[in-house]
Amino acid sequence: MKNPIFAILMMIPLLAVAFGCDITDKPVRFTPDSEPLAKLSDYRFFKGNISDLNPNDRVLPYNLNTSLFTDYAWKRRFIWMPVGVSGLYHEMDAFDLPVGTVLIKNFYYPDDFGNPDGPRRILETRLLVHTNNGWRGLPYIWNEEQSEAFLSLAGGDTQVEFTLQSGEHIQTRYLIPNANQCRSCHLVDGKMTPIGPAARHLNKDFLYYDGLQNQLIRWKQEGYLTGIPNPADAPKLPDASAKDSGPVDIRARAYLDINCAHCHNPAGPGRTSGLYLRADVENPTAIGIMKPPVAAGRGSGGRQFSIVPGKPDESILLYRMESKEPGIMMPEIGRTIVDQEAVALIREWIEGM
Repeated sequence: MKNPIFAILMMIPLLAVAFGCDITDKPVRFTPDSEPLAKLSDYRFFKGNISDLNPNDRVLPYNLNTSLFTDYAWKRRFIWMPVGVSGLYHEMDAFDLPVGTVLIKNFYYPDDFGNPDGPRRILETRLLVHTNNGWRGLPYIWNEEQSEAFLSLAGGDTQVEFTLQSGEHIQTRYLIPNANQCRSCHLVDGKMTPIGPAARHLNKDFLYYDGLQNQLIRWKQEGYLTGIPNPADAPKLPDASAKDSGPVDIRARAYLDINCAHCHNPAGPGRTSGLYLRADVENPTAIGIMKPPVAAGRGSGGRQFSIVPGKPDESILLYRMESKEPGIMMPEIGRTIVDQEAVALIREWIEGM
């Protein structure tokens, strides 16, 4: 007679398959000198059903105090780095993350904006990978079945429609940037670099599977970051979309920081404009107040200064945010529609100057 214990053990793999469990999860598959993999699942960043975005071991979720606007798409962000290396904390610049690091950003629309944990459609996953030759952006486009995302260096587009919590129904052609367009936002002194992983954007609590914890502390515990001060002593920007998160001027500067300052800084692609929009810039002219454009043209809309205190409708900054026309709108890529809430915030900020 066969041993009944042995028979039960032999049935476990069959039961796991029958009930959708994966008992053979493997570690993340990435090396900094490897060629891009054809499918997102090939990296094994996520366990089980890939569209559940259930992170594998050492794939750490994170969020930003204020998110970059991308046609109202929602994001789920993760970071992974190999064992034995760690990033270095900087007070204001993006953290110095080691070769082998992968930043994973998933763009999606919930079926119901009032139910963020409900069904959703994931459109794209952007990987920012730190190779031996520097950082590289890799776009992956999800299929209609939501079973896989495929490498598309040429980018793409897809029709989307959704209803905001305000009740406004929106239809637009969502644009997925190609690999080269990643450079237009991520260049610092001519080199690709991350944007979000900086103290002022990450210094907040996050609800992990084991409880609420400050993200800077968690990155330290995971071995992903060294040199971290007490979070109370680290820079922190508010959530620009939350009216109770801070004064209007601070919220406005937070929005411009994450949406514009990656180009508009002394080392970025927009440096020749002389318009520097990082939140720590104190020079009124540098942030646009009564500053004439370096090169007037269609982008000025016939207005003479970037910001005219008390007069938003005479301010170039607001004119470009309100536009959807290529060559005029700012940011130049990443959106096809207007961020109405941000326009209202910047308008209120300028009116109150």
